[in-house]
Amino acid sequence: MPIVVIGLNHRSSPLAVRERFAISEACVPAVLQLLREEGIADEAVIVSTCNRVEIYAATSLEPGRAFAELKEFLVTIHEYRDPLTDEIYAFSEPQSVQHLFRVACGMDSMVLGETEILGQLKRAYEIALQHHHTGSRLNKAFQRAFNVAKQIRTETSIQRGSISVASVAVELAERVFSSLNERQVMVIGAGDTSEKTARALLSRGARSILVANRSYERAVALASELGGRAVHFDDWSAEFANVDIVISSTAAPHYILDRARLDPLMRLRKNRPLLLIDIAVPRDIDPEVNLLPDVYLYNVDDLQAIADDYLKQRQQEVARCELIIQDKVRALLGSTGRRSAPGTHPAFGAGEAPQH
Repeated sequence: MPIVVIGLNHRSSPLAVRERFAISEACVPAVLQLLREEGIADEAVIVSTCNRVEIYAATSLEPGRAFAELKEFLVTIHEYRDPLTDEIYAFSEPQSVQHLFRVACGMDSMVLGETEILGQLKRAYEIALQHHHTGSRLNKAFQRAFNVAKQIRTETSIQRGSISVASVAVELAERVFSSLNERQVMVIGAGDTSEKTARALLSRGARSILVANRSYERAVALASELGGRAVHFDDWSAEFANVDIVISSTAAPHYILDRARLDPLMRLRKNRPLLLIDIAVPRDIDPEVNLLPDVYLYNVDDLQAIADDYLKQRQQEVARCELIIQDKVRALLGSTGRRSAPGTHPAFGAGEAPQH
């Protein structure tokens, strides 16, 4: 019984289409039940995230018919009546198994090598398993996918190094302070990137967030979201004695913090390190503050350069990862005693091609 997959992801479809096909976790068991009752699949797992909606199915149907019926099933349950061409892709063995392994390893993700998808994939499998919608074929394939992801993580560098501004900022903070537990964070300017950076710091143990913004109402709103405290924009420097990390992202046309202003504030800190993350353009913080003892300043170009370097390291590992995956796909399909014809069904367009 071959494994097939049909789906949409961030490469094949825009968000406006993907969201039309999203399936909430609460609805997944009922959809799986309907899928099997209609005889389209003997076993099935549904993965629905912000970046993809996919059905993995073990089916006795010929792949071409399975693709057509799975597509019709997706369109029908979502009452989708707009034309679809390359937005949906479909794979039969061995590409279907290869695709599953690549997804598990973060190699089909928007952020190369990210690990969040592995947790999402495990959750999707767990739901299908708990409701008895999987069997020997999908159980073995998904368990093997999880093992391959672990091997990729330990034997390659595809998942090492942060490649977003927010995650790089967190990594730098952990280098400076060893641990973020009990560290006080201040956000100056309530922009989107500074908010993401603050959330990332909180998730790694930072104690609390102070928010200063020219619009005090916006500061209050963001502080409330982050479980922090708002301060008036003109008063932010008064908090410096107790702050460990500052994220600055205002629209000011000039420096809001320079060496002359920071020097007396540092004396109050008694040699405690201060990490300044300046993600404003134009910059909020005069580069000369880096000359002060115990001050660590990084601007947006610094963060992006680090992220780009990590991304290059990850990209260099892609070939190694693909070889491991191909070897594991051959081992899995060989262990079933079957040799499936490679490829996808010609009824589907260019969206079928493996996403490398």
